[in-house]
Amino acid sequence: MKKGFVYILECCDGTFYTGSTKDLELRLDQHKNGIGAKYTARRLPVKLLYSKEFTTISEAFYREKQIQGWSRIKKEALIKNKWEYLPKFSECKNETHYSNKKASTPLSHQNNLDEG
Repeated sequence: MKKGFVYILECCDGTFYTGSTKDLELRLDQHKNGIGAKYTARRLPVKLLYSKEFTTISEAFYREKQIQGWSRIKKEALIKNKWEYLPKFSECKNETHYSNKKASTPLSHQNNLDEG
């Protein structure tokens, strides 16, 4: 059975790139040499911040698409292994969301994940 990996890179401009691959070392070399993706090729150098191995590439691809839909702060929680923050950063923070109807003050994100 072929394995797969999901990974998050930090680009030189501070943005994140999330991808999946069957061969993590080869893919990282491609990104670092400007042939991995157009997005990272224009933002060199890149640095690996997170990776996780899966038993199949399809599982890794599914997780890649999931992570790509996340906010930056939720990705930072994943990168820093702050699992307890993931549910909090999944909550809807819109004023019109039902959970905010009873709140007396607006909800805000906790931007400092290094605390706690």
